[in-house]
Amino acid sequence: MQLLSYLQKQTQLSEKSLKNTILLLNEDATIPFISRYRKEMTDNLDEVQIGEIVKFKEIYEALEKRKKTILKALEDQNVLTIELTQKVNSSRHLTSLEDLYLPFKKKRKTKAETARLQGLEPLAKMIMSQRVNNLEVTASKYTSNEVETIEDALEGARFIIAEWINERKDIRDNIRHQIQRFSIILSKAIKVKIDIEKAQKFKDYFDWSESLSRIPSHRLLAILRAESEGFIRVKIEIDKERILQKMENRIIRSQNECSDQIKLAIQDAYKRLLFPSLSNEALSVAKEKADDAAISVFAKNLKQLLLGAPLGEKRVLAIDPGFKSGCKVVCLSKQGDLLHNETIFPHPPQNQKIEAIKKISSLTDAYKIEAIAIGNGTASRETEQIVKKIQFKNEVEIFVVSEAGASIYSASKIARDEFPNYDVTVRGSVSIGRRLADPLAELVKIDAKSIGVGQYQHDVDQSKLKKSLDAVVVSCVNTVGVNINTASESLLSYVSGIGPKIAENIVNYRNKNGSFTSRTAIKKVPRLGGKAFEQAAGFLRIKNAKNPLDNSGVHPESYALVDKMAKDNKKKVADFIGNKEVLQQINLKKYISETVGLPTLEDIFKELEKPGVDPRAKAKAFSFDQNIKTISDLRTGQLLPGIVNNITNFGCFVNIGIKESGLIHVSNLSDTFVKDVNAIVALNQQISIKVLEVDVDRKRIQLALVK
Repeated sequence: MQLLSYLQKQTQLSEKSLKNTILLLNEDATIPFISRYRKEMTDNLDEVQIGEIVKFKEIYEALEKRKKTILKALEDQNVLTIELTQKVNSSRHLTSLEDLYLPFKKKRKTKAETARLQGLEPLAKMIMSQRVNNLEVTASKYTSNEVETIEDALEGARFIIAEWINERKDIRDNIRHQIQRFSIILSKAIKVKIDIEKAQKFKDYFDWSESLSRIPSHRLLAILRAESEGFIRVKIEIDKERILQKMENRIIRSQNECSDQIKLAIQDAYKRLLFPSLSNEALSVAKEKADDAAISVFAKNLKQLLLGAPLGEKRVLAIDPGFKSGCKVVCLSKQGDLLHNETIFPHPPQNQKIEAIKKISSLTDAYKIEAIAIGNGTASRETEQIVKKIQFKNEVEIFVVSEAGASIYSASKIARDEFPNYDVTVRGSVSIGRRLADPLAELVKIDAKSIGVGQYQHDVDQSKLKKSLDAVVVSCVNTVGVNINTASESLLSYVSGIGPKIAENIVNYRNKNGSFTSRTAIKKVPRLGGKAFEQAAGFLRIKNAKNPLDNSGVHPESYALVDKMAKDNKKKVADFIGNKEVLQQINLKKYISETVGLPTLEDIFKELEKPGVDPRAKAKAFSFDQNIKTISDLRTGQLLPGIVNNITNFGCFVNIGIKESGLIHVSNLSDTFVKDVNAIVALNQQISIKVLEVDVDRKRIQLALVK
């Protein structure tokens, strides 16, 4: 099996697209670079398609590596035949590969191995031949000091037969298929723990059963979480008699004393070896699928969060609200630099509301504040109400900003390095203000798992989750582009071709030599060689550069082409920038060559028309219903404003301005069937909702989307 044919089968993409993409990947080209600047080579594949190629390429390489290991092990055991070599090499799945290797694996001391050492394997072979006339007499010949009775001899032979049955690939495949299609997952409460308060969120699963093949990913993860925390027991069940009958039909060819022993061996093999192994495998496969589904939701949510609307370069006053400990206030410059910080105490027990109002008002005037960011944690609503009562001299927008992950950032090394002379409360407030100005630039400093973009993130495969979320961050950073003269080390590290070490070198070079004045100057950064420059240059922006293309997504490799266009049309490159009328007069097809096609030319024109334009929307202020302060204020039928703060496969959660988020179940998102929740709502989207049901005791709120 060759890589190319494997990828074609998995992706259904053309041979040319796959060949060239593999070539670029093997040259260490990044996904953003390939999708943006090598469209002619890949036939215009997007990031998702290239990501699929990367995924299946890695699966193929892992499979091939395992094949080599197994072939070497078989060769060392002197059991490798031409037929076995062909079977191993033709395997397309790790499961079938391991089934082939199972009979030859070095085993711990099993019942079958003990029986072999007692000399019972010949008896087992005779029974399997199903041609022994007097089994009792035959078995008596195998009794000894270790095998005292005929029954002991028959039992030992059955252990060997059971192991043979367990190692038969056709039988394993059939049972595997039956379990995957027809098994039921059951959960029962562990009675001693039912009354524990923490268990109540899992009470739906105290007595639950469902088809394993149909259980939704979120429910399976919830059940497995409840099991891991010790509240329930989980098991897989299936029609055992049906499977045993199928096994007997495959193995037994006659009805005699031998067949009776084989039936017993079949039952033993199924109960002791096959079902425990294959049911665990089926559960693992289901868990893996659930992980993939959950991770996909996390990735979609994270992308929406990172590409959330920035306020832009404005002076921001940020407040991290609190009751007893007060509200930490910071003032930030347009560039996000900390200008001032102090603490106010407008809430109980101090109740210094008037002093707080005066302080916020004076700071707003003193630092020419244009927007106020209020964290959405404890005391958020109370703080927002106070701020909205202030009569500011100039127009000031007020925003409630998600605090998710701010505490993680404030205690991190990145935060300590940025603000070595300030405590965690100041750093947390700065993070709240900065994420209003530019969510992407600030959130990349936080481990994506800590931002709160999904459910059960601690229960899924952590390496897969990290890989997926890191890929999302890379995609978002390169989609937006990065100002190399203002970007943090964290942000720069996600730029195509850069990485943490070169990002550190860029910041050090910038601190020592001042701002970069051209893309060419980037090459002076230590360890930033030609390959890294090729991968990164198109995603790095330099404002007010001598060459206007340096602040665009036009790659330096295309500068000569743009110069030629300008010369042919008796213009300067600067005349093209933002001048749609001039650009429309140019015949693009005239500039098509062997290396540059229409897709690249069209991309160049988009950049010339709007160079360096941020693809994200602009932040908009939002107000919750001021009459709703706790869950007890909610009534069925109420219409309220809300903000989507989490999306899952079964619906979305909505912040309605109180501690508890409400759930819009997928069935209440639309009058028609909803396949993908993300097709209906987006993270941080401002929506109107209707209250359907309120469970104060369980703190659950059911909502419906109002269109």
